[in-house]
This record gives sequence, C-alpha cells and structure tokens, in this order.
Amino acid sequence: MATEAKFKDAAESAKAFTKRPSDDELLELYALFKQATVGDNDTAKPGMLDLKGKAKWEAWNGKKGVSKEAAMEAYIELVEKLKAEYA
Repeated sequence: MATEAKFKDAAESAKAFTKRPSDDELLELYALFKQATVGDNDTAKPGMLDLKGKAKWEAWNGKKGVSKEAAMEAYIELVEKLKAEYA
C-alpha cells in the first residue's frame, strides 16, 4: 500500500479512538498531519491570549523542514503506537 493511502487510513483510525490521547500526543498528531498535508508552517503566529492556537502553531512550526513523505510516515507510526492504547 502506498504511503499516502496508509496515511489516509491512519487519519481515519485516529478519528476513531475511543479514548482521548494526551495533549502532547494530540499536538504531535496535529503537527505531523499539517506538515504532511500542507508542508512548512508559513502562517502568522497567534496572539498571546490564544493559548491553544499558539501551542498548535508551535508544534507545527517545530516540524519545519521535514518532508511531506517523512511526516506521513511518522504520523502513521504514531497512530499505530497510539491505537494500542486508545482504540
């Protein structure tokens, strides 16, 4: 199966978790998903009062330079790891 198809399957699996992963795990999933689908973060940093937006922005920004392919593979690995705990 191609990486892109595995990535889409992993994204669907992540939506179906029966328990909620930790905030750090969710931020990592978000950052890898955005890097895989959009690429490097070139959006403006959210304001200081938007704590959730700022955390998401910083997580995604931390993936700068990671190729889309590498981000997809890391996302797939993380979802597989989390499936054991949360699915």
